Amino acid sequence: MYVSIFNEIVQIMHEDYAGCLDKRGQDQPETYRKRILDLEESGINDQLFIDIVKDYLLDFQDRHIHFGKEGIAASKLSAGFQVRRFRESLVVTRCDTEDRLVPGDEIIALDDVDVLELVHRHKRQLMETEAERENWESILTLYTTATIKNTNGKVHSLQLKKVPKQPIPPIYSCNKVANDLALMVLTDFMDENAISKLVSENKQTLTSVENLVIDVRINNGGSDLAFLKLLPYLFEGEKINLSDFDDGQMLTNCTERNVDLRVELLEIAMGRIKDEETIKQINELITELKRKRGAGFVELNFGTKEESFVLPTKKGPEKIIILTDVYCGSSGDSFVEICQHSSKVTVVGRPTLGLNDYANLAIKKLENKFELWYPTSKLSKVDDGKGMTGIGIQPDVYIPWSPAHLQEDLDMKKALEIIYATN
Repeated sequence: MYVSIFNEIVQIMHEDYAGCLDKRGQDQPETYRKRILDLEESGINDQLFIDIVKDYLLDFQDRHIHFGKEGIAASKLSAGFQVRRFRESLVVTRCDTEDRLVPGDEIIALDDVDVLELVHRHKRQLMETEAERENWESILTLYTTATIKNTNGKVHSLQLKKVPKQPIPPIYSCNKVANDLALMVLTDFMDENAISKLVSENKQTLTSVENLVIDVRINNGGSDLAFLKLLPYLFEGEKINLSDFDDGQMLTNCTERNVDLRVELLEIAMGRIKDEETIKQINELITELKRKRGAGFVELNFGTKEESFVLPTKKGPEKIIILTDVYCGSSGDSFVEICQHSSKVTVVGRPTLGLNDYANLAIKKLENKFELWYPTSKLSKVDDGKGMTGIGIQPDVYIPWSPAHLQEDLDMKKALEIIYATN
């Protein structure tokens, strides 16, 4: 069973994955197939199979690819805390279920292996060249013991836990924090109804306040449709023509499998959405996908009327600061990239994750127990060497991350300096 599932995954990555042409020859399926065959004789289970497939998928170096048990998000494991590398240590930035640590504690080794050696060992998993962009969440769960230097400088050993990752409730908020300033926080773009409601309920604030800070430093993506109703308040002029911001084409790999899987996901999403205009746009996309089924890499031409890409602007804040970080990706990338075209917007913080070279995920269920999530579309600018992978959307004002961020919100401090700067 495991070999046949693996063979189907390889076929998907070679034929249906949006990077199948760009990354041809980059993977080594024979090596992993042999490991699975050998283990089927000596003993293999679901988790060991998942580990092998994940290792294989690292060959593609694409953070938009995921594999695991059905309901991937719910089955992830965590050490119960989050870290960020600063120089030669992993600094604890947040404690979820782990109560033996506090933010500011440092991990200087895992299973007696120092951090810089760990960086070298896990280069494929980290997929980054800058310390502040590295994601250590899955790596922490591979080790049993951490050497901790606490905030008082004392060093001790800690047995690490493996716990189910706790889902963090999304935040969609907009609060007036001063007479001339509002703060909006958007931790994802997954709930189009909730975000549309937020914009509608805060219309008076958005049209009257002089300054707005939008915090998307943590934004887990979702759908670009979710932020369309916010954009009119963020731009100058009479209208926004979204097609003006296109930097090349988006090519969708319209294999029969991809079209069927994406249509299924879109129909599920449409059942949750209340906005009629959004439902209309999704229906147009479904129709176009079905029309191009089996055509391979093509540009989709749904919503051919120019008006589909034009949004009339609304009276909005004069100065807008968008706070960004590497934990902002996918539709978060898109939001920041679009907003940078507004003369009213200044982006402050660190580059976003940069997931959108390959996007628009399909989900393939395998044997009713596993799921493979993979991108089905690519941006043509990747072919010109202008992709965002490993780079992200660059801020206008870059603020390197350091442990000082745990004591003071340096990004917000800079945002307020820009807002209240005198000419």
